[in-house]
Amino acid sequence: MIALIDYGAGNLTSVRKGFAAAGASLFTPTEPADLGKARGIVVPGVGNFAATAALEGAWTSAIRETIDRGTPLLGICLGLQWLFEGSDEAPDVRGLGAIPGKCTRLPQSGGLKVPHVGWNSLHVPRDSRLLQGVNESTQVYFTHSYAAPVTAEAAATCEHGAIFAAAVETEHIFGVQFHPEKSSDAGIQILRNFVAATRV
Repeated sequence: MIALIDYGAGNLTSVRKGFAAAGASLFTPTEPADLGKARGIVVPGVGNFAATAALEGAWTSAIRETIDRGTPLLGICLGLQWLFEGSDEAPDVRGLGAIPGKCTRLPQSGGLKVPHVGWNSLHVPRDSRLLQGVNESTQVYFTHSYAAPVTAEAAATCEHGAIFAAAVETEHIFGVQFHPEKSSDAGIQILRNFVAATRV
């Protein structure tokens, strides 16, 4: 079973539907100890980075212990940003720190609106387990104002005023800034790829 973390900041219903389409069911742990039975962890989220403060303490410790055992983790939207060290959106709130760097606000330049809402294309510069079967320039659905920097862990990038990390991957830690559950067939393929990683 894959654990879907509910910290009060995610559209859990749409994520569950997306994973159901990908052939997997999720359970929502009620306490950190429940992660011991998880084959994978999903951290969703929309809204302000400050919401991730609810994960500080026991939840973050349990998530770290679980991924240290090799359990795959997928961060979606705000969940991807939480994989980094923090965000300018809520400077006093720490991220998981699994990937170096800090998230920053997208620039409002050239007539582009922020938040970045809608479909945009991916640049996929390297092979990736998470993005297997996802082609260059595939369109996916975004809704966000802050974004992660492009680091060595970037598996895909996108541009909206600036180039940012649209997907990250390092060993068994994955993240997507877009919403795969709202990104048609390509999004379901990405969820299938994560499910496959939990079965290795």
